[in-house]
Amino acid sequence: MATLHPEVTWAQRSSPVDADKNIIYLTIKAPDVSKDNLKLDLTSTKLSYKGKTDKGQEYGVEIEFFEEIDPTESRHHHSARATECVLRKKEKKEEFWPRLTKDKAKLHWLKTDFDKWVDEDEQDGPAPEPEFDPSMMSQFGGGDDAGGFGGIDFSKLGGAQDLSGLGGNATGLDDDSDDDMPDLEGDKEKEGDGAAAIPSEPTAAAPEKGKAVIEELD
Repeated sequence: MATLHPEVTWAQRSSPVDADKNIIYLTIKAPDVSKDNLKLDLTSTKLSYKGKTDKGQEYGVEIEFFEEIDPTESRHHHSARATECVLRKKEKKEEFWPRLTKDKAKLHWLKTDFDKWVDEDEQDGPAPEPEFDPSMMSQFGGGDDAGGFGGIDFSKLGGAQDLSGLGGNATGLDDDSDDDMPDLEGDKEKEGDGAAAIPSEPTAAAPEKGKAVIEELD
């Protein structure tokens, strides 16, 4: 069975000062590859991927990067659908990479990830929300099986909101929000002991002023 070339999508962020915002989003779409049948190697200049499904279909791809990345600060997450990577660019700079690969060539299997892509002058907007728990990402080389995101903080990328200023109520509403509720119509009471008002004039049912008649039962 011939080895298939998986589809690869990518997007990026850049920053001259913040390494956490100087990254490549890379997704290798090879479905039904188990973790046990996956080999993923990353160096500062190249990524190599090999995978096999339970039915014996093999996938493979090698990507030589436009510039160097930092493997120790890069992470990946593998699922039954794809392998998603966050690669840390080694050099901090304001400009985007003009392309992902070292060689300038048209590659039919390499596409822009428009769900994650932003223009260079719009990078301060919200970061894409991952479809998985970022804490479940693993370090390349298997040195971080317990997860850990290696310093890449999605909150710094704008993908999370800080709720610390809302106190103990994450909804932003005061716990005593019913204190200012208006009185219901017809339910107002006199000040004092809270008893309902009694008619001041006698009626047929109340011949004596201020007193109600209690009728005996037969």
